[in-house]
Amino acid sequence: MARQKHVVFDVVGTCVSFDAFYETINCVMGKKLIAKNITPSFFGFSWMTAAELEFTFLSISERYRPYRDVLGAIFYRTLYMAGIQQPRDFATDLERDQCVQGYSELELRPGTEECFRTLRSAGFTIWCLTTGDSKRVQGYFDRAGVSMPAGNLITCDVQGIAKPALAAYKPALDRISSDDEKWFAAAHMWDVSAATKVGFRGAYCTIYEKEPCSEIFDSSMDVLADTLPEMAEQIVAASA
Repeated sequence: MARQKHVVFDVVGTCVSFDAFYETINCVMGKKLIAKNITPSFFGFSWMTAAELEFTFLSISERYRPYRDVLGAIFYRTLYMAGIQQPRDFATDLERDQCVQGYSELELRPGTEECFRTLRSAGFTIWCLTTGDSKRVQGYFDRAGVSMPAGNLITCDVQGIAKPALAAYKPALDRISSDDEKWFAAAHMWDVSAATKVGFRGAYCTIYEKEPCSEIFDSSMDVLADTLPEMAEQIVAASA
């Protein structure tokens, strides 16, 4: 039997941009934030980064909680850390919930469909491994009209272990034969560099982080590209 080829993608931040989240924050609270010299995009980045930190800490201490729950809980604390001394007087639960809903309305990055098409045309099976809940993440693809079979979408919610704990990559590895070619593709260096430690070849796209900060990660990438279509082309070439 011919050796099969697979690429496992991170979703949020890689295939999906955060622009809609930032825009929702701008629409709901932009004027109030800017009056405090806080841009909506930087507040959004700080908020979700703080939530990712707490989400990860809960996971590694065996108290896993869905990311959306953590995002909502950390809202007022992030406002306080941004310099808002009385965050519950500054914002309301309704505004918080509207902003959290904006995270569910993220959109695929331009080039995602082309990236997938290039890989599938070259015989690759595409998978996704995400810390998001499967319904929300499936919605990103469905709204964009991009094919992503539900059976190929794997969420960390299933086993309650978040990336980049090495065990979090096991459900994806279990779907792929040990003899097959397997890649992990992400726009988070912490994510793809961890995946390479458990046996994946690494493909990193700079489209989100811009700077790979390679000096702090102990893994070299087989592919490093600035856009998703370029990353797909380089994976195909490296595989050949």
